[in-house]
Amino acid sequence: MPNLRSNILNSLAFTTLVLTGSLMFQSAHAADTTPQAQLQHWSTQAGAAGSSESGKIFFNQKHGKEWSCASCHGAPPVKTGTHANTGKSIPPLAPAANDKAFTDTAKINKWFRRNCKDVLSRECTAAEKADVIAYLISLKP
Repeated sequence: MPNLRSNILNSLAFTTLVLTGSLMFQSAHAADTTPQAQLQHWSTQAGAAGSSESGKIFFNQKHGKEWSCASCHGAPPVKTGTHANTGKSIPPLAPAANDKAFTDTAKINKWFRRNCKDVLSRECTAAEKADVIAYLISLKP
């Protein structure tokens, strides 16, 4: 019986270790960047610093399908927004109002790709991304 008990305890310890490691990996992976790092990245890609004033104009300006970013995210986007077509609730976009905003590179890239195509009918340029991020970082709740 002592071997069985020892095996069970070892198995439980191993399972706990694996689960803890998995949770730590998911946590670290989910927050792989910061809004400031994203601003730096897109500013570097654009060859110029993002402009919060240009970002504000871009964010609020109507484009192609008569939508603006503000159509769904609100103006300013410091409160929960509502998707114009689906009515789905959208968390605040400004990092000061949403501590998860712009902390996951994969989500950021997906967000820009999808929303730029919806609003502009094309991909956003690196300069447009830098400007929008600069604007969003400048907002206070």
